[in-house]
Amino acid sequence: MKRKAAPPTESRETLTLPDGTELPLRIKRHATARRMTLRLAPDGGEVRVTIPRWAPFSEGRNFAHSRGDWLVAHLHAVPAPLTIGAGAIVSYRGRELIVAWDKRLPRTPAILGDSLRLGGTAENIAGRVRRWLESEALDLARGDLAHFCAVADQAEPDLRLSRAQRRWGSCSTSGTVRINWRLIMAPDFVRRSVVAHEVAHLVHFDHSPRFYALLADIYDDDLPAADAWLKRHGRSLHAPFG
Repeated sequence: MKRKAAPPTESRETLTLPDGTELPLRIKRHATARRMTLRLAPDGGEVRVTIPRWAPFSEGRNFAHSRGDWLVAHLHAVPAPLTIGAGAIVSYRGRELIVAWDKRLPRTPAILGDSLRLGGTAENIAGRVRRWLESEALDLARGDLAHFCAVADQAEPDLRLSRAQRRWGSCSTSGTVRINWRLIMAPDFVRRSVVAHEVAHLVHFDHSPRFYALLADIYDDDLPAADAWLKRHGRSLHAPFG
């Protein structure tokens, strides 16, 4: 007897918004979802709907259409793409640097005053700047991780950079900590708060009162201010980079 094929878990379609904008629509069944949820990708490039496993894709499609005005408003709030070239502004540790390109300079970017100076070909300035930012993010996060692990009396885990669009940091059950590379553009106290958060998860893999007590104990700055900064400015860090 031939077994029935498992029902599809995902549908990819196109959604037309009230203002005529067309966006990819991804409708995904989730085994534990009890209700439908809708999100706009941080870069505005996709609408995502999660539905319970028993729901038809048509319900997710209708739900997305019913939130059309909400999607239009949030799409207009998506930060404009960052065009990185000579004279562009790049955020670095909460300050603004002007990209100063001269083909005679070394290819590796270097800070001089309020300028980020680099050479090489003009065609790939954005790529070199991004790789430099990611390298700086990894070096700084390593220092943060070593510091907070020492304070929390924890062995230092593996550290990797993340390019996630919705999470600033994560800690896996195996102990690997991931930190979003775009935090290099935020002030230091914001990045450090995220690293401290993940170190606290090495001890308490939840958000219990014990977790927050440990986080407050190991973090040596203003947690509410860091959370408020991310809430107010976090979306701007996700601007498309190129």
